[in-house]
Amino acid sequence: MADTRLLVASRNAKKLAELRRVLADHDVAGIEIVGLDEIPPFPETPETGATFEENALLKARDGAVASGLSCVADDSGIAVDALNGMPGVLSARWSGSHGDDAANTDLLLGQLADVPDERRTARFVSVCALVVPGGTETVVRGEWPGVIVHAPRGEGGFGYDPVFLPADADRTAAELTPAEKDARSHRGRALRQLVPALRALAG
Repeated sequence: MADTRLLVASRNAKKLAELRRVLADHDVAGIEIVGLDEIPPFPETPETGATFEENALLKARDGAVASGLSCVADDSGIAVDALNGMPGVLSARWSGSHGDDAANTDLLLGQLADVPDERRTARFVSVCALVVPGGTETVVRGEWPGVIVHAPRGEGGFGYDPVFLPADADRTAAELTPAEKDARSHRGRALRQLVPALRALAG
């Protein structure tokens, strides 16, 4: 039987690899992961939702309609308690330009410069939406609590990983191996909740 194609509404190779690892770890066979770069381009709705849930569903519905494939999308970011939960849904464009990890991280550290260690608590949040054309919509949420350190550490990961020290680790998210990060991370936690729906999709 041919693999069921599943669109991941992302061009981020690390996100695609993460989902492939989760499927392999849970013995979910029969699903071929494809990214946005592997299908014909389509007009993508801007991420204007006020919540991670709204944005994830927006992207997953867009992808499913445009491709005819079941589509998984995630919206994720970091919520810092001293900043009233910001950057939140604005995490990727916190400094003004989308996806400039270094500028986003520098701005965040600047905003927290005078904040004492005990008030630097934060959490990574990932909401994943799975939309099956003509079928179901599944939305799951994963959170990863920790604190913001004073300077970047580590070469791995992406986004705010180098300044995020998880509550369940003694190294930043950028210092963890991919396997260690998968086992703990917000996206890993959310994706694992999708496994039953993905297993059903695979038949």
